[in-house]
Amino acid sequence: MHTHRVTMLAVHAAGLERLYLGAGEPWQPSALYLATHPHSAIPVWGGLLVPAGKAMHSVPDEQVTATVDVRPWLEQKVAAVLAHRTEVARGAALGLIAGLSGAERERLLCTEWFIRHDLVSATAAQTGLTV
Repeated sequence: MHTHRVTMLAVHAAGLERLYLGAGEPWQPSALYLATHPHSAIPVWGGLLVPAGKAMHSVPDEQVTATVDVRPWLEQKVAAVLAHRTEVARGAALGLIAGLSGAERERLLCTEWFIRHDLVSATAAQTGLTV
């Protein structure tokens, strides 16, 4: 959650020309992709999370605007998840990955879903225009 908050602040601050004087021309991305899970993924994830008493938050499938197959990087992804020892130790949803077989990890982690969040530049916000 904290990473999300800081990212959102940084993205919006990037377009503020007076925030970092001397850093060059302000630049703000036109969109940000937010990670999510579609409703259709819940049956696969639910078998892992429901017995552990974890809630699964998802969005209607039609809200997903990008799907990425991360199978080629699955080993690196699992290693990165397992590197968060505090999450693994206290049994967070990502920590449950440590006890899964390779086939289960692939089934659960080989796809990532995102929702495109269009941003309004600081200049456009001041003038009432949209980018």
